[in-house]
Amino acid sequence: MTATGAPGPLATYLRARRELVQPASAGIPDTGKRRVAGLRREEVAFLAGVSSDYYVRLEQGRDRHPSEQVLVSIAGALQLDEEATAYLLRLAADLRTRRRRSRRPEKAGDGIRTLISTWPLTPAYVHGTYMDVLAANPLAVALSPFNAPGHNSILAAFLEPELRALHADWEEMTARIVPYLRSVAGPDIDDPRLVEIVGELSVRSDRFRKLWARQDVKHKATGTSRLQHPQVGALELHYEKLLIPGTRGQTLVTYHARPGSDSEDRLRLLASLDGSTGTSADTVRITVDS
Repeated sequence: MTATGAPGPLATYLRARRELVQPASAGIPDTGKRRVAGLRREEVAFLAGVSSDYYVRLEQGRDRHPSEQVLVSIAGALQLDEEATAYLLRLAADLRTRRRRSRRPEKAGDGIRTLISTWPLTPAYVHGTYMDVLAANPLAVALSPFNAPGHNSILAAFLEPELRALHADWEEMTARIVPYLRSVAGPDIDDPRLVEIVGELSVRSDRFRKLWARQDVKHKATGTSRLQHPQVGALELHYEKLLIPGTRGQTLVTYHARPGSDSEDRLRLLASLDGSTGTSADTVRITVDS
């Protein structure tokens, strides 16, 4: 256990993931007399090939240094994918050998700032380890004012009504952004900035609290966002999230539309309205519905 008596992140993760595994998917018959969500502890132990007492100690935080072989077996019993298994191994790293690095204010490099400023038709911004926006080009801010430096992407996603209205796929977006945050934050879940963000969201958003409790880990770095912009209408944009080498978790987020699509024309119109390019609004082929 931790110094405060709490089970610790490894134990919390094991319990949360155990409760998500349906017995039938693990080949365990449903007798109709189960009193717990998901698998029982002894069932995980059996599937992993470890003693029930040992697994109970792990989940209670009384044994915090299991071997990698044991953890991989438990990951199999809990049906964790490769990314979730890697996260489990990181949580179990010997805390005596992990040095906590001093936290300095995050700042985007001049090179990346200059680079994204040269992309007039590609919305792009940079966020730090905990999704604080550090830099953005004008079209990213035109796409959403919450992409501007000084905002936090995950706080805005759950707490700002304007952002919920912008994302036609808000349910899907929020379902993927929480596992993404846990992925980029890694095992340092007691970092003060992360604690601050999770604490505020847990108090103010039921949906975040439920998603965070699942302990899902997924670094989804590419996909499609469906937006309903108040000025130019519907946009379907492909996003890419690229880790910036030489930084501690800083990520470049870019959006682009399929060439020749209505979404590309609408992005061009948005850029002209914002003054980001020299394109005149009357050169855009589409008519935006009012």
